[in-house]
Amino acid sequence: MGTPDFAVASLKLLLEQGMNVVCVVTQPDKPQGRKKILTPSPVKSAALEHGLPVLQPQRMRNPEAVAELAAYEPDLIVTAAYGQILPKAVLDLPRLGCVNIHGSLLPKYRGGAPIQRCIINGETVTGITLMYMAEGLDTGDMIARLEVPITDEDTSGTLFEKMSVAGAELLKQELPRLLEGKLDAEPQNDDEATYAPNLTREDEKIDWSKDSRAIYNQIRGLVPFAGGFTLWNGDVFKVWKTLKPEANESLPSGVADAVPGTVVEFNKNGIVVRTGDGVLTLTEVQPAGKKALRAADFARGNVMTTGTVLS
Repeated sequence: MGTPDFAVASLKLLLEQGMNVVCVVTQPDKPQGRKKILTPSPVKSAALEHGLPVLQPQRMRNPEAVAELAAYEPDLIVTAAYGQILPKAVLDLPRLGCVNIHGSLLPKYRGGAPIQRCIINGETVTGITLMYMAEGLDTGDMIARLEVPITDEDTSGTLFEKMSVAGAELLKQELPRLLEGKLDAEPQNDDEATYAPNLTREDEKIDWSKDSRAIYNQIRGLVPFAGGFTLWNGDVFKVWKTLKPEANESLPSGVADAVPGTVVEFNKNGIVVRTGDGVLTLTEVQPAGKKALRAADFARGNVMTTGTVLS
């Protein structure tokens, strides 16, 4: 049971290990692009390539959906970023239980956006937790964990790729014991739990009064799915990439008096903006209604001037 690219590696691992994958459950096809073309999830596409039956219930809690899944008589259910909370009726189906490949080192970052939140919060290490599923949100007993480092250059996109591979590796490591039913799982310490709720539009809004490192982390955590945004002349102005704060060699004169969000300089790297503790150089931006482009190329168009305040 899974939906995005993150889950594909684990599905392929099960097939490579000779497991009898009786069916795949994924989210319904979603409209994509300007033409709103119904598009299958990456997991569905991978399943169809291997000739596997695919179930796509709108709500896994519906009795009809549970009955359809029960007809396959699964011994084990493996989930990875499926996108729906499973009801007890599903959790009780397989004799070997339901296990989840979760994208954080539980009990930290329970919830739907652990990978993005780790980067936004400036973490340097995250990981995968293989866990038994319970009725709560990522509260089940932990089977095993695998650490994954986060570099300064990582975005959510690159970290998703690393975590996808790590999830499959951990599943491969624990699969023999899972199938034998000989696992000793460790209960989570709820007192140490933190949460990673799905991102909202507000999470994408840049607050220039924050320090440069916090804004840099925020933008990395939003790439490639949404990008950060600010307002310029009342329109959305997206920021897709910046230099690391440490890469700003010197601060332009007069910066100390500028309010956060002020464009203080244009240079070969892009657009230099005042932040709460210094400046941040924007290197890839996207004006409203336009495609993303190098900030230095955008600046040469002379449509933005120094002194402009982004809000």
